[in-house]
Amino acid sequence: MPGSLLNALRRLGGRLVPSPAQPTPAQSAPAQPAAIQPDDTRLPVLIYGAGQTGQQLAAALLTDDQLRPVAFVDDEPRLRALSIVGLRVHGPDEIDALIARHGIGRVILSMPSATEATRARLSRRLADTGCEVHALPSFADLITGRAVTLYESRPIDPASLLGRDALESELPGVTSAYAGRRILVTGAGGSIGAELCRQLVTCTPASLVLLDHGEHALFQIERELRDLAPEVAIMPVLGSVCEAALVNVLMSARKIDVVLHAAAYKHVPMVELNAIEGMRNNVIGTRTVAHAAREAGVERFILVSTDKAVRPTSVMGASKRFAEMIVQDLATRSPGTRFSMVRFGNVLGSSGSVIPTFAEQIARGGPITLTHPEVTRYFMTIPEAVRLVLLAGTLARGGDVFVLDMGAPVKVRDIALRMIEASGLTLRDAENPDGDIEITITGLRPGEKLHEELLIGSDMLTTPHPRILRAQEGHLSEIELVKALKSLSEAIETRDVTLLRRILGQWIEQTEPEALREEG
Repeated sequence: MPGSLLNALRRLGGRLVPSPAQPTPAQSAPAQPAAIQPDDTRLPVLIYGAGQTGQQLAAALLTDDQLRPVAFVDDEPRLRALSIVGLRVHGPDEIDALIARHGIGRVILSMPSATEATRARLSRRLADTGCEVHALPSFADLITGRAVTLYESRPIDPASLLGRDALESELPGVTSAYAGRRILVTGAGGSIGAELCRQLVTCTPASLVLLDHGEHALFQIERELRDLAPEVAIMPVLGSVCEAALVNVLMSARKIDVVLHAAAYKHVPMVELNAIEGMRNNVIGTRTVAHAAREAGVERFILVSTDKAVRPTSVMGASKRFAEMIVQDLATRSPGTRFSMVRFGNVLGSSGSVIPTFAEQIARGGPITLTHPEVTRYFMTIPEAVRLVLLAGTLARGGDVFVLDMGAPVKVRDIALRMIEASGLTLRDAENPDGDIEITITGLRPGEKLHEELLIGSDMLTTPHPRILRAQEGHLSEIELVKALKSLSEAIETRDVTLLRRILGQWIEQTEPEALREEG
C-alpha cells in the first residue's frame, strides 16, 4: 500500500499498520481477520467498496489496534457473498442490519475513483445511519494535498453566476481619490459596509470612522481592519444614523471629507413586517446623515441604493427611493458637497442573499425554497458592488445616479441548480425521484417582484468607464419633498401605518400600496 495513502488513512482515525509483505487476494488464499477477543475495544468499521483500494485498506486494518474491519459493502452484485481478505461482501441494502449486528461506529468509503457527486450522495445516505462517515482520498487528492471532507460544499465562484464578465478588480483613479482623506462609513458592520472598509484601507486614508448600531458586527470589522492596516487610524462608533447629535458631532469633530452611506435595513420581508422602523432607519437616517454632511462641508457623499428603489412594491424599496430623492434634492442646493448615489442589484454572498441561504439549505439536506420558478434578479459580487461605489465617488458631479451595465438578469432557479451541482449532489424532482435536493416553490412574498429594474426612466449617459452608466431621472421638488417628509415623519412618530401607506402611494413612482402590509 502506498505510504501516502496510509498517511491519509491514519488521518481518518486509528493508527494503521500494514501486515508485513501482505499479499493481495489474487496472489494467495484470503487472509483471515485477527481473532476477536471478548474485551476487544477496537472500533468496528464497515468498508464501502471491495475493490483494490478497499482490499488494501482491509489488509492494513487487520492488525490495527484501534479500528476493526467487520465487512465490505459493494454495489456490484457479482461480489455479493464473496469473502475478500477474510471479510464478507454485502449489498447496500444490508447496511442497517450490519451496523446493528456489529455495533459499527464508522463507515469508510473506499471508492477513490468515484466522482465527487457519487461520494457525496453516498456519504449523505450513510450519515443517516448515525455512523461517522469518512472517505479515502483519490490519488489526485493525495498528490495535491487536498483534504477530503464529506459534505464539503465547495464555494461556488460568484462570478460564474453573473451571466456577464466581472468588473475588473482595478478601477482607474480610485486609490488616489481616497488617499489621505478622512472617511466615514455608515453601516460599517454590514456586508457592503465592511467590504467598503476593507477596500478603503488599501487606499491609505488619513482616518476611517466606522458607524454601526450592531456591537458585534462593529467589533468584528474593527479588529479585522486593525490587522489589515495598522497604519490607518480606525475609529469605531456605536450608534444609529438617526441620532442627529451623534452624526453632527462626528462630521465636525472628525473633519470628515467623504461619507459612504451604506446603513440601511435591506431584507424585504423583514422591513415589510416592520414598516415604521424600516422607514425611520432608511429615510430619516439618510436625511440625518446627508444634512449633517452638507452642514459640515463634507466634499463627497455617496448613497448606496438598490434596484428595488425603482417603481417599488415593497416598503424597503420605497424607503430607498425616498432616500434617493433626499440626496437628489440636496444635490441641487449644496454647492460645497457633491451628492451622488449608486444603484445595483442583489449582492451575491451578502447576509440573507441566495448563496448563503441556499448553501445552508443544501447542508441541511434541502429543500431549497424558491419564491417562483421564473423569478429573476440582477446580481453583483460584493467586491464589484464596492468598487462601483468607490468609483462613483470619483465620477460624481452632483445628483448622479450611477448604475452598472449588469447584463441580463439571472434566473434564481439557475443559481440553485448550480449550487446543488457544485455540492456534488443532484436535483430531486419528478424526472429524478432519487436525487438529493428538492426545490420547493413558496410563492412571492409580500412586496417582492418577479423581475427587478435598474432604471426609472430610459435616458442614460455614459461615463469614463464603459461599464458604468449615469441615469437621468426626475425627482420631487424641494417643496414637494418637504411636504412628503413632514407627512412621513408624522406617520413614523404616531406609528400610523395607514398614513404611511397613503404617503408612499402619493409620492413614490408607481408604488403599489396594496403590496404593503400592516405591521404586526
